[in-house]
Amino acid sequence: MLSALAIVVAAALEAAVGEPPTRYHPVAWFGSLVAPLDREWRADAHALAFGALGALVLPLLAALAVGASVALAETLSPMAGAFAAGLALFLTTSLRELLVAAQSVVADSEIDPEAARDGLLALAGRDAASLSPGLLRSAAVESAAENLADGLIASLGAFVLGAALAPLAGLPALPAAAAAAAWVKAVNTMDSMLGYRSKRVGTPAARLDDAVMWLPARASALLLAVAFADANSLGRARAWLDRVPSPNSGWPMGTAAAALDVRLEKPGVYVLNANAALPSVETARRGVRGVGRAGLLTYALAGVIAWF
Repeated sequence: MLSALAIVVAAALEAAVGEPPTRYHPVAWFGSLVAPLDREWRADAHALAFGALGALVLPLLAALAVGASVALAETLSPMAGAFAAGLALFLTTSLRELLVAAQSVVADSEIDPEAARDGLLALAGRDAASLSPGLLRSAAVESAAENLADGLIASLGAFVLGAALAPLAGLPALPAAAAAAAWVKAVNTMDSMLGYRSKRVGTPAARLDDAVMWLPARASALLLAVAFADANSLGRARAWLDRVPSPNSGWPMGTAAAALDVRLEKPGVYVLNANAALPSVETARRGVRGVGRAGLLTYALAGVIAWF
């Protein structure tokens, strides 16, 4: 029951606050620990060695810090522990800001493309300078679908799994659950900062993130299919997976492309549902709303599992 309460606390904070300012956000603090790895290295072997050490140690430190904080709160009272775990979960997940940013890009894409290009920087790591309004909307829908897995389902799923498995290992449920969520978020943050083909130091974090995100990406596709009320979208998405370099992101993006019957494209990298048109403003808005519904389903499902 306390794990379910923690999820309710996290969902309530997400609805009420969205995200705290960057300077006060622990994920940003963690990023400052990762930043020294993002440098020129004398040799690839050095980069890989330090990247592997960072991928092993830094997420573990984050997990230990968060788990210890929740354990300390539990010494005050079980309710204090639940609220501390809910706060930790809130800080490792994101939905509201994602939806707001995506809807803003969609709204600006037709009336102020330059503003949409600037807004896209908060969503996707791609050069937006030459993107047409349709490609800007495509990027917004792609990013919303992909970040549902990265920003919400992965950490929330780790929290639920940690709470369920901790007693079997003789560990306290809430600290272990919060630590699991923090570890997943730390891995994902390292991948987002370092996991580029040009940065050998980021290869270990990228490979670890691929493994961690395998299940959340596929769970996000299933939840999107439910949110869009289109069971066939999963089968159609499967046919396009080979066109996406990532082993995971093709699932949620492809499901969204199929359910909306639109073309989603990152120029020079991949095209999903190539025979369809790029999303209109209304279709893109419907896509972002569908991601929002999938997010609400995620919270509800996690709460029910944690309760029982």
